[in-house]
This record gives sequence, structure tokens and C-alpha cells, in this order.
Amino acid sequence: MEHNDRLALNRRRFIEYFGSIGLGATLLPGALLAQVQDAPQITLGMVDDAARIAGISLSPDAEKKIAEDLSRRNGLPSNFKAVREMNLGNDTPSALVFNPVLPGQKIPAGRNVFKYTRPRLAKPKTDEDLAFLPVTHLAALLRARTVSSLDLTKLYLERLKKYDPILKCVVSLTEDLALKQAAQADSEIKAGKYRGPLHGVPWGAKDLLAVKGYKTTFGASPYKDQTIDVDSTVFTRLSEAGAVLVAKLTLGALAMGDRWFGGQTKSPWDPKNPNQGSSGSSAGPAAATAAGLVGFAIGSETRGSIMSPSSRCGVTGLRPTFGRVSRYGAMALSWTMDKIGPLCRTAEDCALVLKAIAGPDGRDNHLIEAPFDWDSGRDVKSLRVGYAKEDFDDIPDNPQNAERVKRAREALDISRKALETVKSLGVRLVPIEMPKADSGPIDFILSTEAAAAFDDLVRSDRFDLMTAEPERSSWVRSLRTHEFVPAVSYIQANRARFRLMEAFAGVFKDIDVFLGSRLGVTNLTGHPEISLVSGFNSQGQPASLRLTGNLFEEEDILLLAHAFQAKTNHHLLRPNL
Repeated sequence: MEHNDRLALNRRRFIEYFGSIGLGATLLPGALLAQVQDAPQITLGMVDDAARIAGISLSPDAEKKIAEDLSRRNGLPSNFKAVREMNLGNDTPSALVFNPVLPGQKIPAGRNVFKYTRPRLAKPKTDEDLAFLPVTHLAALLRARTVSSLDLTKLYLERLKKYDPILKCVVSLTEDLALKQAAQADSEIKAGKYRGPLHGVPWGAKDLLAVKGYKTTFGASPYKDQTIDVDSTVFTRLSEAGAVLVAKLTLGALAMGDRWFGGQTKSPWDPKNPNQGSSGSSAGPAAATAAGLVGFAIGSETRGSIMSPSSRCGVTGLRPTFGRVSRYGAMALSWTMDKIGPLCRTAEDCALVLKAIAGPDGRDNHLIEAPFDWDSGRDVKSLRVGYAKEDFDDIPDNPQNAERVKRAREALDISRKALETVKSLGVRLVPIEMPKADSGPIDFILSTEAAAAFDDLVRSDRFDLMTAEPERSSWVRSLRTHEFVPAVSYIQANRARFRLMEAFAGVFKDIDVFLGSRLGVTNLTGHPEISLVSGFNSQGQPASLRLTGNLFEEEDILLLAHAFQAKTNHHLLRPNL
């Protein structure tokens, strides 16, 4: 293709793209169109358009001087180009470190306690019953050698192969590795070298965690053949705990939604619904856990990617405090917001997994040294539990949206019953006022960091692969748009984030646990949250109870969730596949 033809094609593509997102050439006529035409210098028109994006008013003289400065041979654009040519990729971390702990705020000291339930039970009569046991029960059977890790691993591999065509939750089976790890676990347990409650338990990893010798696809077409020659810290720690990796599980493309290059992952509670998947982006881990295809799974959350699929699929999902679990060897989406956590059948299972994966590793510079205790026998009545009254207020009539009101009232009824169950536990329940602080104006922090994490992809032809079925990834539009966020605006947003942290810190002044969720806010402030099944609606779909805790005090929300599950049986119900 001739040079002029290529420039014309680039110009046309540019106009089509920005027209599609409503930014047309009338808003950005010179600053960006000139660049795609390889303009030899920065013009006054380009500076004027860039100023409009940044919301800055400039005099003609100021515009002239800026254009001159930007056109210098060693000016800012040449520096920008030099950085791009470093090929930073997705695996180079940021030197900017987010700390969720405010000045003067103390990290809990810890009690150095790790006591978990050790039931005595016989081997279940059916493989189906065995497949749905919590980790605590599987651990008891494995340690007593009533069940072998090899047999359990083969069972889960069979179930993954059988139900994946329905759920579309598997990217890659790790069968060879799994059988090797299971045989080793059996040998060690037989020799009395017991590593703990995860020893011999099969698990699944969200396919953004690197494992040597296996693909790590990020759920996206541009990476569907990618292998990464490192082991993620989470995989390494679970292997050290004796757990057995049986599968790399699906995620929405680049960790958004439940659509990936292989299709849409489905919830086992409603797998035939063409209009609804398992939610995302930890779609595969949630679906596989809910369907009894793994003992537990690992997901990640930046803004809802553990909470949402856990709610949809009816499993117990824990989003730990930011800085609790290493992201080394995991896909970066937002360095200051990404969190890795477990999806399990019970809250206590989540505690066992968190114990194995938590703590600094010398590789992730955002990690904070903080103890994690677990005592399943601790008195739940010691907890101070807050709730926002407005979350349980009546829902007014709306004739224009009668069906939506009906569904909302049904969900409210389930939430009120959950509140009554919490009251029956004997905890101190305190009505609280939630801060009016809103995360909306600074939500672009996530997308801006994501644009940086995938800048090389955005600038390549491979990015267009994600617009085709079945992915239809919203990231294509978002990442391109957020290439234009001014650095000053990103920094100002993080300063506003500090105020949000201050406002939300006050919530836990007189309580230990907040009954409910403020998902957008707490993903920015770094607070932990857990989702668990609280009932089922009239369509047979699970409803969820969310609990939010103070920084590095996951044991409190886990304890309340554990007590709630001891009082109810919602988490024990199984989908009919």
C-alpha cells in the first residue's frame, strides 16, 4: 500500500472510530487527525483541541509557546515515543504504589490463631455428593486416606469434561500436572507429611494467573495462544500447600464480563438462558465451583469481578483487602485496584484458601505485611454489625416499571429475611449512616490504568480481534477513549480518592462489619468484602448477602458469614445440570 493511501485509510478509520463514540471531527479536528497523518509539527490547532479535552483555557500567545515547546526535537512527544518503544507490555509493574491504610490508621496486630473445622465423616455414597463437599470435609477425608487425591482429581477432571460444553467455563485442562500433583499428595499424606487442609484438594485458576507450560489467555483473542514463562505467586503458594490444579478457568475478555473468545460462560443455575451468563469477570471460577467441578477456585476483582459472579452463581466469594494477596504472575488491569481472592462453597473454605495465599512475596510492591487469623469457634456475638436503614426501606410503586419493582421487592424480601437471620445470631446490630461520597467521578482511574496496561495492544492491529463474536468486548471502546485522559486529571482523581478513603474509614469507627455493599467505593478504598447465598427467588436463582469489613480484618466478615451458613442451608443446595 502506498504511503498516501495508508494515511487516507488511517484518517478514515480514525473518523469512523471517533464518530462512533460521539467525539466526531468537530470536537477533535486538528490535534488528533494531524497526528494520524504523520504531521511534521505540532500546530496551534492541535494545542487548542488538546486544551479543550483537558478543560484548559489558553490565550493565543500561550498556545503558540506550548506548540513551540512540544515541537522541539527533544520535547515531550519524543519522550512519549521513547517510553512506548521500551515495550513495557502488561507484566511491568507501576512504580506508583497505592496504600489503603490512612496515616495514623493501625493494622490489626493478630493473635496467631488458625483453628478450622475438622469433621469426622464417612465417604459419601455417590461421586456427586463427594464433588460438592466443602474443602473442610474434603480435607478430613484426604487426611484420613478415606479418599485419595488421585481419585478425587480424576472425578473433578471427569466433571469438567462433562459439564464444560454446557457451562463454557474451561479454557485449558491441566490434566498432566494435576495427576502428577495428586500422586505426590497421596504419597506425602501416606508418609505422614501432611501440609494442611488444602493438601490434595483440586482447584481451578482464573486464566489470568500464569502457570509454566500452560497457556494464559486473559480470555481475549489477541492472547489466546499466549504462554508466560513464570509461575504466579498464587499458583506457587497453593502448590506448596499441596493443592492440585485441574484447570485454567474462563474470564471475560481482559477481565470484563463473562464473554471470552470461546463463548459466554453460563451459570449452572440457568445454563440455557441465552440472555444471561454467569456474570464476570471471574465467570469460570464461579460457575465451576457452583457446579461441583472443582474443590475451590481463584478469581480476581478490580470492580466487582468476584462479587458479581459469586452472587449470580450462588457461591461464597471473598475479595480480600487490597495489598493482602500478591498479583505477581497475574494479568494487570489496574495496579492500584486489582485484588485476588477465593471462590468456594463456604466462608470457612475461603478462610483456609486465604491463609495459604496471603502475604508479601518480595515481587508485588503493593503488598502489606498483616496477620490473618482464623478461629471457627470464635464467638460471633463479639461482632458489632452495622447496617444502612435505607437499604431495607420499602420500594415505592412505579407503574411504568411494574415488573422491575416486583423483582426488586422480591430481592428486598430475601434481604430482610437475611437481616433477621443475622439478628438471631445474637450480634450487636447497629443502624449507621453511610457517607454520601460517590466513586462515580473518579471511576476512570481503573480504565486509565487499564489503557496503560494494554497500551501496546491498543496501538496494534490485534486489538480489533476483540470486536468480533463471541467476545464483543467493551474494553475496545473504553481503552481507546482513556488513552486521552490527561495525566493531571488522573493524579487529581487519586487525590480525590484519598478523601473517599477518609470518608469510608469513618464507617468502621464503631462497627466491625457492615451488612451490605458499596462496591464502587470499596474497590477504590481497598476494603474486603464477601458474598454468600442468602436464598433463592421465585425463578430458582440465587440471591446474595454481602458483608463488608475493615481493612485487613477479613476474619470478621468470614466469621459472620460462617455463622450465617451454620444457621441456614442455602449454600448447600445444588444446581440441577
